[in-house]
Amino acid sequence: MKTNKQTTLRDDATVKGIGVHSGQPATLTLRPAEAGTGIVFIRTGLDGAPREVRADVRAVTATEFATVIGDTGGPICSTAEHVLAALSALGVDNAIIEIDGPEVPIMDGSADAFVQAIDRAGIVTLDAPRQYIKVLRPVRVASADSLGELRPNARGFRVEVEIDFDHPLVGHQSCGIDVTPASFRRELARARTFGFMKDVSKLWSAGYALGATFENTLVISDERVLNPDGVRFADEFVRHKALDAIGDLALAGAPLLATYRSVRGGHKLNHAVLSALMADPAAWTLVSAPAAAPRRRGSAERAPALAPAALRPDVS
Repeated sequence: MKTNKQTTLRDDATVKGIGVHSGQPATLTLRPAEAGTGIVFIRTGLDGAPREVRADVRAVTATEFATVIGDTGGPICSTAEHVLAALSALGVDNAIIEIDGPEVPIMDGSADAFVQAIDRAGIVTLDAPRQYIKVLRPVRVASADSLGELRPNARGFRVEVEIDFDHPLVGHQSCGIDVTPASFRRELARARTFGFMKDVSKLWSAGYALGATFENTLVISDERVLNPDGVRFADEFVRHKALDAIGDLALAGAPLLATYRSVRGGHKLNHAVLSALMADPAAWTLVSAPAAAPRRRGSAERAPALAPAALRPDVS
């Protein structure tokens, strides 16, 4: 849907499943919302009144193996990145995400179930202008092993992701995608979260991956992919990292006009780069529409703002 008007869902749509880390069941319902609402999580099923928080970079409470949304009272919802990626990539500006458990259902490990839920609900245009966050100069976060950077891209949003794992079935992979509803559906939505069999005991002892199964996680042994159906893409691992990045950067609160580059990154790096951008008011501005013409070659860019951080690559 190409529009410079805000959008929302036409109807409700519900998915049910378990959390990949908590192993606990949850029902998640996507609901329409008024213009200017943004994406809002409402956690039900708690003692007392439901808790509500807008999906925003400042609402991130943790990034270890997943993106956790919360407020001053603590976490509200874990593993938010897949549903956020689907809403963002399909162009949904305003929606309520109502959930009765501690973690977004992992479904099959990808964003495909959330794409299908959005399709069932439908997308409608609202009578309010859409605003974009236009990146004006590069903002970079780096450590010894990882690099994340947002660069100007007046035409739209692009992700460029590289991973490098010391494993013969993964190794070095890269992908670059101009993010549109069509490209997301075709190239990224079905890419699944992944993990290494050698890490399972350590993850379980730390309270992670308690709900992981071959039905929701791409599992890799020392020699092969253990899932009976194998991989969906030859480079499914890096495609899933790109999917995660789209979801994490949806926490900007408005569509980005930028290119995001990630090298050996994950949720922690994605959040650090977006936080660095938001903290630098000279690096971005709000605009009402993408540029109508491509940027002229040879035009100068200001030097990137460099924000050092202590980061390590995420496993999945």
